Amino acid sequence: MQDVAWFKALKQPLAAAYLVYGEEDLLRIEAVDALRAAARAQEYFDKQVLQVEGHFDWSLLKEAAQSMGLFAERKLIEIHIPTGKPGKEGGEALLQAAAQFSPDTVTVLVLPGMDKTQQKSKWFQAWLQAASALECKEVGAKQLPQWIAGRLQQQGLQIDRDALDVLAERVEGNLLAAKQEIDKLALLHPDGGQINLQQAQQAVADVARFDVFDLAQSWMLGNAQRVLHLCASLQAEGDEPVLLLWAVSEDLRALLRLKAMQAQGEGEQTIRRNLRLWGDKYFWAERALRRIGVKNTLAALQTCAAIDRQIKGAEAGVAWQTTEQLLLDLCQGKAA
Repeated sequence: MQDVAWFKALKQPLAAAYLVYGEEDLLRIEAVDALRAAARAQEYFDKQVLQVEGHFDWSLLKEAAQSMGLFAERKLIEIHIPTGKPGKEGGEALLQAAAQFSPDTVTVLVLPGMDKTQQKSKWFQAWLQAASALECKEVGAKQLPQWIAGRLQQQGLQIDRDALDVLAERVEGNLLAAKQEIDKLALLHPDGGQINLQQAQQAVADVARFDVFDLAQSWMLGNAQRVLHLCASLQAEGDEPVLLLWAVSEDLRALLRLKAMQAQGEGEQTIRRNLRLWGDKYFWAERALRRIGVKNTLAALQTCAAIDRQIKGAEAGVAWQTTEQLLLDLCQGKAA
């Protein structure tokens, strides 16, 4: 999560140095963008970016700090080290820079996530003490829903819990994708308001090329006509049923886990959370499990494996035909 106080402080006269580091690319990018905007607002019009790659000439850092632009009295210097490893010469240069920053200059050091050994280095510790530091920590699965909800709120949007869970599942592990989804929802709902489960599913479907939620509902509820319609639409795109096969396989495994958890006496909310059966999908899954049964579900997973081999050319047969037949069998509760 971002440090609100750190960003608010940028509205005050800027510090001599800033240290931005951490695992989350998006948060580092946003922090540097905020620094650049603050520097422009405070008339740091001269900017120099040092990208440390390969055999970097560290004398450039000293020259940048000592030189001033022809038309600017204030200067912004950015030092980007994508690897987080400046080397021996670079470490000494950074240590010297941290000891005495140039007047009328703001120096920004941008680093990726740093392990414990790197953080114990003299140059890093010197910057940690001398600069205004912001660690852009990874937004994990537990923190992601809160992060998404906060970003949506900034756009004037609220979101139902089920919708939030669906959106978080879609973008888990990719904060840049999360931002794109949030921006999309803001464009779709410029007047703000409450995002419900259906709206979130529709937004996700726009990215996925086909509506995974609609597909799951169709075969779980036994709607053979809708299943055939979806398959026909996908075949028209000319691709193999890779994404469709993945979605069906995941749902079949969820049915087996649902049966096991119910047998162990787990409550509905625990099952929903662990299996990610949001909204009505929990009831679809229960209905499908009663109709299909464990034995036929296991057989269907074996058919999924055969379809995967057909897609890869390792087994005879037409993948789309086998997929359609599998889904029709699931609709009718038959063994695949």
